Amino acid sequence: MTNPPARTRVALVFGGVSSEHEISCLTAGGVARAMDPARFEVVGIGITADGAWVRIPTDELVGYEVVDGTLPRVAADRAQAVLLRGADGAEVATRDGDRLLDVVSIDVAFALLHGPWGEDGTVQGMFEMLGLRFVGAGVAASAIGMDKDLMKRAMAAAGLPVGPWVAITPAQWRDDRSGCLERVNALTFPVFVKPARGGSSIGIAKVDDPSTLEAAIADAQRYDPKVVVEQGFVGAREVELAVLQDLDGPPRVSLPGEIVMHTDDRFYDFDAKYLPEEQVTLQVPAELPPALLADVQDLAARTFAAMDVEGLARIDLFITPDGVPWVNELNTMPGFTRTSMFPMLWAASGLDYPGVIATLVDLALARPMGLR
Repeated sequence: MTNPPARTRVALVFGGVSSEHEISCLTAGGVARAMDPARFEVVGIGITADGAWVRIPTDELVGYEVVDGTLPRVAADRAQAVLLRGADGAEVATRDGDRLLDVVSIDVAFALLHGPWGEDGTVQGMFEMLGLRFVGAGVAASAIGMDKDLMKRAMAAAGLPVGPWVAITPAQWRDDRSGCLERVNALTFPVFVKPARGGSSIGIAKVDDPSTLEAAIADAQRYDPKVVVEQGFVGAREVELAVLQDLDGPPRVSLPGEIVMHTDDRFYDFDAKYLPEEQVTLQVPAELPPALLADVQDLAARTFAAMDVEGLARIDLFITPDGVPWVNELNTMPGFTRTSMFPMLWAASGLDYPGVIATLVDLALARPMGLR
């Protein structure tokens, strides 16, 4: 009698201290439910809103869903988790006082953290130090992709089409507020004020009138002291594409999807993304002429390559009324609920949700550790 093949042990790391804690938990629940138990053994590692690392049982993790409009959170009263570098690779243990219990090896880490202290290269650097393979972009691409100002600078330097923007650092706002406002007022309104290192549309405001600009900046600074102000694309279509790395060739690009708001005065904010009663339609696939479809897929692939991303990314574009695509941003760890754009785009392109997860783990297993 032959023994069954060993399952790949995947540590799902989720929650975190950023404002996107609940979205990360929602994503983790979706991924855990999608993983084939015949191939993968899930180890749940939650990070509480206060920064404590805890073990979350798999049967608890798979229950992370929106219930009566409430998003899940990591419970603080779970056993403490400790990551170690063992003789044969990374391990996770449960801490009980001064003892470490239930020590198990980890094959791959899948950090489903959104926002700072997780999506920004911090956790990725820790994985590298532990000698632990992980899903997604490395330290540099994660850090640059998290900061909308640095990301746009890198894209512009690579010759990618990026719209006008202004970055405002805490020192600039403190020392030269009038100069900051003057730079923003040189843009064409409406503008969008955003935390530089945030996501899930938290803290974002659409500003149609300069008189409300300072209030919007102050609100964004609640989430990040560094702020970016982007010139709006009036009348543009908002299109997103999913990208997967191919270790043997150019990246794979999905069919595009389009975000269609039902009212002209709204934009794709937090409620529209995660609360189903909001008036938004995700048109998947987007209806684009063949030539334009080829253009946006090519632009997504070039953006992925220019930013030196590994594993996966979602590329967000604007298409102006005259049919010209512009890059809005790149997301190195997009949402992974079944209703998130990334898995929906791949489903429309012939790769189902469990297949996407398995592909990402396989990519992580195949790529070497260290400098690449």
